[in-house]
Amino acid sequence: MRKLIASCLAATLVASGLAAAPALAQSRNDQGEARKEMRAGNVLPLREIERRVLPQMRGSEYLGPAYDSRAMVYRLKFIRDGRVTFVDIDARTGRVVRRSR
Repeated sequence: MRKLIASCLAATLVASGLAAAPALAQSRNDQGEARKEMRAGNVLPLREIERRVLPQMRGSEYLGPAYDSRAMVYRLKFIRDGRVTFVDIDARTGRVVRRSR
């Protein structure tokens, strides 16, 4: 289901001309940074972050993660009743930094 949603969103962005190659490159670079930081023991693994946060979001569909290497924050994206919620997690401690609705 996540892949279908992601594919539809990507197709919509490309069709509307909003997709930007630099943004995609930055996303890939951040993923690499997350792996590097995790191996060095500086941040928690994504699976550990998800294990902590997903139970708190019962009733919401988990759409996926993103990692901001500058802020060292994981951003988890959820949807419930057509409303998107972002939960920002400190990658070092696993604590919720911000929840947007």
